[in-house]
Amino acid sequence: MGNNNLSPFLKWAGGKRQLLDKIIDRMPKSFNNYYEPFIGGGALLFELQPAKAVINDINASLINAYITIAEKPFEFISAVTELDSQIPEDGKAYYYSLRERYNNKLVKTEYDTELAALFVFLNKHCFNGLYRVNAKGLFNVPYNNSKRESINNESIIAISEYLKNVKIMQGDFEKACNDAQRGDFVFFDSPYAPLNPTSFESYTKEGFDIESHKRLANLFEKLTDKGCYCMLTNHNTEFINDLYGNKGYKMDVVSVKRMINSNASKRVGEEVIIYNY
Repeated sequence: MGNNNLSPFLKWAGGKRQLLDKIIDRMPKSFNNYYEPFIGGGALLFELQPAKAVINDINASLINAYITIAEKPFEFISAVTELDSQIPEDGKAYYYSLRERYNNKLVKTEYDTELAALFVFLNKHCFNGLYRVNAKGLFNVPYNNSKRESINNESIIAISEYLKNVKIMQGDFEKACNDAQRGDFVFFDSPYAPLNPTSFESYTKEGFDIESHKRLANLFEKLTDKGCYCMLTNHNTEFINDLYGNKGYKMDVVSVKRMINSNASKRVGEEVIIYNY
């Protein structure tokens, strides 16, 4: 592995840190380019540090943070440090004022260093690292009462160095895989299918509905036919099993802790790791 300072700069709901060993155990022994169309917090990317990588997400604020760190790490560090330095003893009102400032910038589509800094600050000071928006696309996660520092400066500089060689895209997952060829590895940390079929929660306001899951399963099949190594993780549900079963893929069920369920007894669940090699 490469630089030990590389670890996710975000706390990301659905992030893959706890599954990393199980994913790495099942990876192809060698591959050409690395593709991750749902980058999220980037746990696997930062663990592997592949020499040639393409990352993507539909979430424009998230990708703005990656691009800002890649291109302007010192401006970014300075902006986040400034936000951190002003947290009062009771940070609640401050958090909500920054959340409002962030949302005002979203409405104006001001994807800049300040937005990236606000995005990361809110991520570290919101409940469970959730990224949830309302019907208008505005971030609405409450405060977590923390006054912790939002970033580790050394880590941001190391991430910036690494990201300079990574192609960073923002948009649809299918488009992100357009150039994938035989021998490339595509890792899909796909938005979770609901455990309860009636509750398709949207991850960004574009949402990831049943049709999106079907389109993803078709893409997995197309990339398989092309000779790409593909791996996908999701909840172990009947819906996912119906989409990917009987295709000759390997499907390994693993236990995970779920931090998001408000009912602690339901915080142990099953995920499935699906791969085509």
